[in-house]
Amino acid sequence: MSETTNKAVQLAEERGKRKERTGEVISNKMNRTIVVRVTRRHPHPQFKKVVTTYNKFYAHDEKQEAKIGDRVRIIETRPISKLKRWRLVEVVERAPEVNPVA
Repeated sequence: MSETTNKAVQLAEERGKRKERTGEVISNKMNRTIVVRVTRRHPHPQFKKVVTTYNKFYAHDEKQEAKIGDRVRIIETRPISKLKRWRLVEVVERAPEVNPVA
């Protein structure tokens, strides 16, 4: 009995170490999938100039609540498909609504 309890506690601790990223939604055209661009700024090792690096992550959006331009927080999870290894936690900031020109 204690072994299963210890195992459950250990799994919960491992889940607490999941990676989190914040980025901007650049696509929501797929069903229950969003593409999030995460920006990282760091100094170049040789030239010391600040460089902006982008990464694209495919994330699972179960409720299909994220729209293009939203700032979202994603968390690492089990593989859901070939490319999806992240899931949406929350929409941090909504993109401003733009009315199309008639």
